[in-house]
Amino acid sequence: MPELPEVETVARGLRSQILGQRIEDVRLRRASVLRGNPEAFAGLAGSRIAAIERAGKYLVFSLEGAKLRWQLLFHLGMTGQLVLAAPEAPLAAHTHAHLRLSGGRELRFRDPRRFGKIALAPAPAGGGFALELGIAPGAEPLEIAAPAFVALFRGRAAPIKSALMNQKLLRGLGNIYADESLFRAGIHPRARRVSAPRLRRLRLAIREVLHEAIAAGGSSISDYVDSRGEPGWFHLQHRVYGRTGEPCPGCGRPIRRTVLAGRSAHFCAHCQKP
Repeated sequence: MPELPEVETVARGLRSQILGQRIEDVRLRRASVLRGNPEAFAGLAGSRIAAIERAGKYLVFSLEGAKLRWQLLFHLGMTGQLVLAAPEAPLAAHTHAHLRLSGGRELRFRDPRRFGKIALAPAPAGGGFALELGIAPGAEPLEIAAPAFVALFRGRAAPIKSALMNQKLLRGLGNIYADESLFRAGIHPRARRVSAPRLRRLRLAIREVLHEAIAAGGSSISDYVDSRGEPGWFHLQHRVYGRTGEPCPGCGRPIRRTVLAGRSAHFCAHCQKP
């Protein structure tokens, strides 16, 4: 599933290419991907793209119409892609929606496994994101200060990896970047009631991993590509994720894999302490 770095990469790419353009035409090819009013979605033609933001694993477009301001959300799910293409380019299989833009290209939403979604809601008058979009309320990993991070996770009885992936606490982290961050911080994924000094170290590790992953364009493990259709390269720098049985880059012992709440966790039993 695309996580924070992949979604941030897509957001930055789209922001640099289509911000300020108008939506000239809207086509919804599979109604089930839309959470919202289909008529309102079709009525987005003529709206201007005023902002493109990331919130956790979600992309949110702020649209200015003739009478209303809208927020249009894209969630990439497991296999979703949001790419720009020439109107004459053949539609790839599993393209569920496409928006023709004033700049001459189309924005296409493709999702083979259909775990992603599109949501539409009027923009709140007081700012922020509309509740109808269903955005998780957790803190942003790249913005949360050290005291707030420690207060959020200190004393929790749940395994630290499970807590990191709880989008109500911290939004944007998934399997890949939780594993990589815990390894760099030297914390076992099953550790509980983690001390304040170790949590401060973990926060820094998360920030370091996320910034490096964004700089590399994210991790292309299966279907992920950026807005230009190009893969990311951070998967080549993974130290533990998906490397079961390979030597740990720190001590040379084999990387192990376990299962936590139905999700895999990759770690070094020597370098990462409970």
